[in-house]
Amino acid sequence: MYEELSARGFTIIAISLDASAEAAREWVDASDPAPTYPILLDVDQIVPELYGIVNIPSVVWIDEEGRIVRPVDIAPADDTFRDFTGIDSAPHHDALRRWVNEDVAPLSQADVEARLPTADGDVQRARAERRLAAWLHRAGETDAAERHFAHAATLAPHDFTIRRGSMLQRGQDPFGTEFFEFWQEWDDAGRPGYAPH
Repeated sequence: MYEELSARGFTIIAISLDASAEAAREWVDASDPAPTYPILLDVDQIVPELYGIVNIPSVVWIDEEGRIVRPVDIAPADDTFRDFTGIDSAPHHDALRRWVNEDVAPLSQADVEARLPTADGDVQRARAERRLAAWLHRAGETDAAERHFAHAATLAPHDFTIRRGSMLQRGQDPFGTEFFEFWQEWDDAGRPGYAPH
């Protein structure tokens, strides 16, 4: 999509929530084709907090004036995991083309405002706990970090950025048994969070 639409002024800014540049680089280097757009590292997960991101991959569309045109939404880049997620990438791509090529916003301003995510007290506390845990982990205080990671997971049990985002730091495999156990909990709970629109 970037290659197709970049001549019209469209850009992608990818945000990695990995714990280090080395961890992110593994995925960037394995990408085919290699990304030609900026990829930023957000070890403190400020972006998910600012935009209400609770699942990955997610997108937020922002126009040239800095306004949110489409609030956080699940939007895979392709259909690699379509059977797993149940999400077809084509509707997102079509809406993106209409926005970039024809200036047709996917939502009215009222719909954007109605869909902007809010965070209750437990989610806010979970984010603070996760942030403290990440800081403790970087400082080498892994036992203390684990207590705060666990508390964050209890407060926000279905938040992918908290649960899956901390798996490597917790010594868990984000593509292994722990992830699939978490995914099953999330699926059994009715896939809470936000749904593609």
